[in-house]
Amino acid sequence: MSRLRVLIVDDSLTVRRRLADAFAFDPSWEVVGEASDGQQAFEQCQRLRPDVVTMDLVMPKVDGLRATELIMAHCPTPIVVLSATENRTEGLRTLDALAAGAVDAVDKPSGTLDSRWMETLVSRVRVAARVRVITHVRARLRTEESRSHAPSPRVQPPVVPPRLLVMGASTGGPAAVRHILCSLPPGFPLPVLLVLHITEHFDTAMAEWLEAQSGLPVRSAVDGEPLPMPGRVVVRMAPGNRHLVVRGGRLRLVDGPERHSCRPSVDELFESVARELGAASIGCLLTGMGRDGAEGLSAMRRAGAATVVEDESTCVVFGMPREAIRLGAAQHVVGLTEIPSLLAALSRGGAREGLS
Repeated sequence: MSRLRVLIVDDSLTVRRRLADAFAFDPSWEVVGEASDGQQAFEQCQRLRPDVVTMDLVMPKVDGLRATELIMAHCPTPIVVLSATENRTEGLRTLDALAAGAVDAVDKPSGTLDSRWMETLVSRVRVAARVRVITHVRARLRTEESRSHAPSPRVQPPVVPPRLLVMGASTGGPAAVRHILCSLPPGFPLPVLLVLHITEHFDTAMAEWLEAQSGLPVRSAVDGEPLPMPGRVVVRMAPGNRHLVVRGGRLRLVDGPERHSCRPSVDELFESVARELGAASIGCLLTGMGRDGAEGLSAMRRAGAATVVEDESTCVVFGMPREAIRLGAAQHVVGLTEIPSLLAALSRGGAREGLS
């Protein structure tokens, strides 16, 4: 079997040596090149055509964000960003890199790159190497993501007026959620609860980034706060390493066991919404690896909720959506660009005016 070919990009020679040694230890990998800045990374990616790239963000001359944009525009290649996400500025830059087409982001420890972190990195890079990537030109995407006045799809009105939209995503999720929030029409009447598979160091930066990109109020959920009322869109995210559920009309943060190796878990949120709101909710499951969210979306559909699943044609990883479709949980399967107008159509069940 042919080996996976990786290009390592980092301005630190010491870090490049440690990463190269970690990949060299596994005979299924071949380190085909190293680069110390973004310009070298872009040039080597064009020349060597690796299967995957590990990309440091903070580098001289051309940084990792710009290198990601160049690579995804001219020689699309799966990229895993290495970032010190506890640094707010670097966390926001990481999210920009994911929006520019990077497949995944791995927290870069401030101290020694220990063996356990190396094993995690190699595993995540292996997964990323299997992802099919496409040309990702920022200017073109901005045009596609602009608010559209195209007619909304026709859907059967819900029996019960919806009062909540819940969304879940994993790999490729930040860019997908960003697109949806930026493309919801003015006056969208439902609050949004969101689960992304992110770390504790990443959640604040994620909320700030989504708010800055969309212009919508986005923040991490607070344990015990009331469930936002319908009438206008506000977004509450599950913080890193805690499950978000709805219970007794309030948002609860739960330190329960992981599900599908995930905490926060999409299944935990979706199942609680199925119990609490039933048909008065809309569930939306986006790109991601594994199966988290599929069982929860199935529970929502059985409870009468409208359910939306991202189509394979636009998924970065068609794992979670595939499992939901396999379970019969998907009422609507559509590409990412069609989801905002579909959600708008589904929301028109007579949501009452209210405040968050």
